[in-house]
Amino acid sequence: MGFSIITQLPTVNATLNGSSALLLILGYLSVRSQKIQLHKLFMSLAFITSILFLVSYLTYHYYHGSTPFPAGGWIRLVYFSILISHTALAILIVPLAIRTLYLAIRRRYQEHQRIARLTFPLWLYVSVTGVVVYWMLYQVRWP
Repeated sequence: MGFSIITQLPTVNATLNGSSALLLILGYLSVRSQKIQLHKLFMSLAFITSILFLVSYLTYHYYHGSTPFPAGGWIRLVYFSILISHTALAILIVPLAIRTLYLAIRRRYQEHQRIARLTFPLWLYVSVTGVVVYWMLYQVRWP
């Protein structure tokens, strides 16, 4: 496979997912430390990073399609278990993240906190498992 921008997008996607996970953790730690402005910055950057991921992901799959998982046996079951939970929650996290951000922008902080308690762990799971799926699909050389 030759070098092209499209072939590099899975690595870009994993980097964006990893960055999003780190920003989410920093945002969480910031709010727990009462550093609200820093929390706003980190969470805004996590949201932007996730939007960039979504654009890159859709672009890759539009031009390339899907990549089959090459391994069999028990690891195939592990991979698809992670992929299915990741995909289902990735679909769910889009409206949750938008709603959480909307409530913060509207200064409806009690509602924001309530929904953020659900949004944060799901968004973090989606970001981390996105990196795991990339690693399993593109980086491991299965026998």
